This record gives sequence, C-alpha cells and structure tokens, in this order.
Amino acid sequence: MLLAGDIGGTKTNLALFVPEAGLHSPVAEGTFPSRRYASLDAVVADFLTQQNHPPIERAVFGVAGPVVEGRAEVTNLPWLLEEQALARALKVDVVYLLNDLQSIASAVPVLDAGDVHTLHEGGAVPRTAIGVVAPGTGLGEAFLTWDSGHYRAHASEGGHTSFAPVDEEQMDLLRFLLTRFHHVSYERVCSGIGIPNLYAFYKETGRYPEPDWLAAEIAVAEDVTPVVVQNALARPDDCPICDATLKLFVSILGAEASNLALKVLATGGVYLGGGIPPRILPALADGRFMEAFLDKGRFADLLKDVPVHVILNPKVALMGAASYGLVMAA
Repeated sequence: MLLAGDIGGTKTNLALFVPEAGLHSPVAEGTFPSRRYASLDAVVADFLTQQNHPPIERAVFGVAGPVVEGRAEVTNLPWLLEEQALARALKVDVVYLLNDLQSIASAVPVLDAGDVHTLHEGGAVPRTAIGVVAPGTGLGEAFLTWDSGHYRAHASEGGHTSFAPVDEEQMDLLRFLLTRFHHVSYERVCSGIGIPNLYAFYKETGRYPEPDWLAAEIAVAEDVTPVVVQNALARPDDCPICDATLKLFVSILGAEASNLALKVLATGGVYLGGGIPPRILPALADGRFMEAFLDKGRFADLLKDVPVHVILNPKVALMGAASYGLVMAA
C-alpha cells in the first residue's frame, strides 16, 4: 500500500495505490483545503481516518516548491516538510518528497492515449530524453532520462531562465517589462501570472484598444488571466487585444518548449503539463505553437521528429508520485 500526495498552496490531493490495481485506479482518494490544516501530517491523518486499509509501507508527495536534501517549504503555505520527520509522524517505512514538476514528469511513462492530446506526432526515439513544460500559475519545467531500465524524472527551475525574444515585437515586450522587473524570466511571459504582463504590453503601448465592456470585466475580476483567455477563445473578433495576447503566449510557449527540447535533446518527446494547455487546445492546435517550436534554424529538421503532447489527465501529479514510489520500491 502506497500513499501519494499532490501538495499545493490551495489544495492537497491524496490517494492510496496498490501495484496490482494500476496507477489509473487508486484504492481511495480525497481532496482537502490546505490552509485549514497546520501541517501535512494533519491532512493525512484526516484522510486515513476515512479509509479502511492495510498498513501503508511508503509515501510520496509532490510539493509546489523546491526540494533540497529531503526538505521542502510549500509555496504559499507555512508548512516545512522533512522526509524523515514525516516518516515518523505517519508511521511508514520511508517518505519521498518531490518537486511538483518532478512528480508530473514521473507520470509521463505511464500515461495512456486517453491521458494526452497529440499536437505533433513526430517519431519518438525509445529510451531517449523527454521534456516537460508546464504553464500553470507559474512555469514549471522538468525532464526525464533513461536509467537502469526505466525513466527517471529530474526537477529543474528552467521557468526562471531569462526570456529570449525571437522577433521585433517580442523585443519590444522585453523592453517594456524591463521597466517593471529587474529580471524578465520565461515565467513572466509564459504562465498564469505572465498573461497579464502580455495584456498590459498591448494595452499600455497602444497596440490594441481595451473595449469598455472588457475593462468592466477586468475591474471586478480576481484574476485577469481567465478573463483574457476566455474572451480570446470565445470572441476573438470582438476582443482583438485578448486574441493577440493569447497568440503571443502560444508563440512564446512554443519557443520555450523547443528550447528545452534542444537543451536535453528530448527526442523522446515533449509534454505540455500544467493547468493552462488543456484549456487552450484550439489555440495550441492552430499551427502557431508548432511554427514557433520548429523555428530553430539549422535544428528545425531535428525538432520535426520530436513528438509534442498535451497532458489532459488532471490527476497526473498524483499518478507521478505513485509511479515514483513504485519504481523506488522495485
């Protein structure tokens, strides 16, 4: 029996797995509001009191935040997690903490056809590196390498590398953002927190007018990003500024996805995770993403063979944590 968790600042998802049932069929699962609990072990205790199960042998938790030497602080939560302390508190043999993107990447080798949408078929080379780019609230990145008979996921903070413009408009965008931020990372332009920066660029430089009805929607919105994205998808002709914002986002995502593909030589494929890609599939599939992905000069031919998939399964982080636990148990 394995306990897996996906730990975020807003909610904590927990599930119990046994190998014979498979990673798509947890024995039990539950979702809990993270901020209502003083610690992770308190959430787990609440979850386990609701279950009738054999003893748990190990636990694996994907954490929204960096994990260093078995310790992690959850982004936007006052929780300090430490593997050995959690093992004692939960009375299990071993606890593993993973960066959330490492957890998502760990699920990639066990995803079924129904878990993904393929943007570009390509021709995956078996047992070669795989890249994962995940725009959600922030921009997460990870990669997998083949090691001792299975894939091993590696965390990174690639989303915080410096944004590299690819044309005149993007160079103007960088100049605009440098007046706001000392360092302009890819996360500043290619994530949920980045989309408002793209929108502000178009609005404040006068490239597109902001309709009065849109200004009214934004004025009462808690988060600008869904307003912009929904209007871009539903009424692009009525909202050119939203349409342009989403198209710019897609182009930047395509360029950064191929940056990662080249850096780790991801001839096994690139997977788009996070909360945004499944919500914008029409915008990703209209050709703009792949045009930017392949725009790498002499290496375009290599990238033509790299498959690109969008992860659709919302439980991918839980599956990845469980997969990691089962591999480590082997």
